[in-house]
Amino acid sequence: MWASSPNWPSPTASWEAMTSDGGHRYRSGETALIVAVPEVEPLVGRWRRQFDPAAAAGVPAHVTILAPFLDGRRIDASVISGLRTLFASQGAFAIRFARCGRFPGVLYLAPEPAEPLVALTGAVAGEWPEAPPYAGQFSEVIPHLTVVHGRDEATIDAIEPKLAAGLPILASVEAVHLIEYTAHRWRERQAFALGRPAG
Repeated sequence: MWASSPNWPSPTASWEAMTSDGGHRYRSGETALIVAVPEVEPLVGRWRRQFDPAAAAGVPAHVTILAPFLDGRRIDASVISGLRTLFASQGAFAIRFARCGRFPGVLYLAPEPAEPLVALTGAVAGEWPEAPPYAGQFSEVIPHLTVVHGRDEATIDAIEPKLAAGLPILASVEAVHLIEYTAHRWRERQAFALGRPAG
């Protein structure tokens, strides 16, 4: 299980930024759907451990599909079955990280193409409209892999060229993971395989 892995050091910056003071107050029973990207860990791991508070809470390098999702108590066999069916209907795909991007106080890797990730978010939100992306606080879904969160521009300026020097990185997206925050840590609850790649 990821929670016990040393490589499991966010749900993403936009999700984390929902607290107005920059804090990261995860709620017990909170869940999220993410795509883990182990291919980037050798590049981003040290920076995430130092500059992304979510890493210490147990979340690996990832791109968020939907967060927050349903309260953990609402996720029963029917929801699990629905997620399994939904993701199995979506083809696996490859992404490439070739550039960095920024939000205020945030440095991230930009996945390309972004469209398949946005489509996954739309599919889940369409099935569970009571769980809109980022609790409905952001009108646009911008897939990204957070590396630095809540830091000043000087820190980001210093790290960005070091990240960029390690790019590009290719990754395969073959599953979506349901994670839940319990006992002060994010833990994997279920993994859902995507279907075969198109073509």
